[in-house]
Amino acid sequence: MTLIEQVQSILAKLGQWLPQLLTRLFVGYFFLETGWGKVHNIEGMTERFTDWGIPFPHFNAVLSGYTELIGGALVLVGLCTRLVSIPMIINMLVAVVSVRLKKVAGLDDFVELDEPLYALAFLWLVCSGPGLVSIDHFLWRFLGKKRAASQAVKPA
Repeated sequence: MTLIEQVQSILAKLGQWLPQLLTRLFVGYFFLETGWGKVHNIEGMTERFTDWGIPFPHFNAVLSGYTELIGGALVLVGLCTRLVSIPMIINMLVAVVSVRLKKVAGLDDFVELDEPLYALAFLWLVCSGPGLVSIDHFLWRFLGKKRAASQAVKPA
């Protein structure tokens, strides 16, 4: 096997789990941390939401904070990753539309925003799944083996 073939083989093996793991760890921790900050300063977040003109500011501050806190924690460990990434995308889209887009004068300003990038990371996790190093993967493997075992013992 040539050096190039060895490198390609290693990259193929890493590609089965490393990209999802690193993305999950990064965005999961980031949102766990920001959600923690919002949840522990609901009054301050409510004031910010009021200043931004977001309707029902207290409710939406609580919703946004707990979405980030719980969603970040679940994404971090890889539990219900695809499902929980959907409200995380919605949270980012709401942030872009209701707050950040007001200050965007053109495409150059838009591509410098963080929120669309986070939304794309979550969209990628919805499509790719959490990867092999995740609670989701281990649960599906365990449930799949139990299901196969229960079907094997059924009488004909």
